[in-house]
Amino acid sequence: MLLAHQLPPKPAYFRVKVWRRLQGLGAVAIKNSLYALPAGEQAQEDFQWLLREINEGGGEAVVFEARFVDGLTDQEVRALFDKARDADYEALAIDARGVAEVVAGEPELWCARGSELRGQVTRLRRRLAEIVAIDFFGADGREPVEGLLTGIEARLAEAERGPDQGETTMGTKHVTDVKGRTWVTRRGVQVDRIASAWLIRRFIDPEARFKFVPDKGYVPEPDELRFDMFEAEFTHEGDHCTFEVLLAKLVPPDRALQAIAEIVHDIDLKDAKFQREEAAGIRTLLAGIAAATDDDTRRLERGTAVFEDLYEYFRKKRD
Repeated sequence: MLLAHQLPPKPAYFRVKVWRRLQGLGAVAIKNSLYALPAGEQAQEDFQWLLREINEGGGEAVVFEARFVDGLTDQEVRALFDKARDADYEALAIDARGVAEVVAGEPELWCARGSELRGQVTRLRRRLAEIVAIDFFGADGREPVEGLLTGIEARLAEAERGPDQGETTMGTKHVTDVKGRTWVTRRGVQVDRIASAWLIRRFIDPEARFKFVPDKGYVPEPDELRFDMFEAEFTHEGDHCTFEVLLAKLVPPDRALQAIAEIVHDIDLKDAKFQREEAAGIRTLLAGIAAATDDDTRRLERGTAVFEDLYEYFRKKRD
């Protein structure tokens, strides 16, 4: 669904108002003054209301449903939506990390600010809900922010209960039967999901089967385990990516795997926590795999070779 508009040069606030309305709807710019939403009744209604506002403000606008014939593919348009939402998630993650740094310290130093911190988390949750509402295709940035906020909330709850009753954020879900299962994750796998799938089949469940589903609305079957997706059995927890969570819960300590976990973390969370020099090269290599094919099974096959070689490198490397 496309909206094309022409706005009067003045007043300036009207142009800002229209821009903010488009941002609030989750629309992305295809060209100057040409904005897109995924086609549907809600998108049509939203654009029609905005068209009315533009006309009443002295501008001109038209709404139409379109199929791209040349110049842009559906996949490229979807990537525009994902990029816009990832930027929103990253801005939210920056604010969430600021709160996480406070609650990561000794409770005695921040417990007096408990109500203030809970208020901040509530506002962050509200912002997250607003972004999710316009995240039409399930951008990758949602899981890290969900994990950060869940970790903060768990830490605050732990402080309220007291040290003897608290739970760590790396132990909120207990799953022990992980053999012979179907492992489900979101379509369009990238670094954390590729690395996690390799870890699952290599060290956790050699007979694992993988299934790729839409980010929203999927109801798992009884024999399925979800990873790196909303409400999954294994996903981001606190400032840990899914690979780190799987490693901590299901795999015995392994120096080589820990090195890989640090690389995956730095690429996925983009916080340079471990400052692994290998991260940039692995990021580029995996981005090349994603660019070469949209087939998730093929991405896992090619990514498996990358992580297998990386594991052998760290396994044989001497510090």
